[in-house]
Amino acid sequence: MSFKTALVACAAAFTLAFPAFADGVEVHHAYARTAFPGGPSGAAFMVIHNTGETDDQLIDALSDAAARVELHTHVDAGDGVMQMRHVPEGFPLPADGEIVMERGGNHVMFMGVKDTWAQGDLIPLTLVFQSGLTLDLEVEVDLNRTEMDHGSMDHGAMDHGAMDPSN
Repeated sequence: MSFKTALVACAAAFTLAFPAFADGVEVHHAYARTAFPGGPSGAAFMVIHNTGETDDQLIDALSDAAARVELHTHVDAGDGVMQMRHVPEGFPLPADGEIVMERGGNHVMFMGVKDTWAQGDLIPLTLVFQSGLTLDLEVEVDLNRTEMDHGSMDHGAMDHGAMDPSN
């Protein structure tokens, strides 16, 4: 490896180690993965923290990495069955509070993934807030992570391949 390549790799690793933030909103522990290697759907997980004094609301997520991107959550459909649902109104982000986006809970859903996601790829993602704030991220693909720091249900067990990205 050349010195220049090593320097660029080191700079990228250093940059990715820090949270993304803008106007009082910080994103920590972000990662993305597909439901299974080469799968047609994927998800992004993270913690979004509002360091400001005003409530806000995450209302949309945008990316050219998939045919459709939505804010999703899981709900108990009874008998221990969890169903994934689109949340068109988004998620509240209280002042000095956070949104935990984790497997088995709230997350950003990518349907109709355009290219195969490989370990270490960077997925472009824009978070849109009711206040007008937009936050552009590059979320690293981590196909090996089994859960977020807080633990949760295995998101990879959901049948995302059955979801129709054209709806």
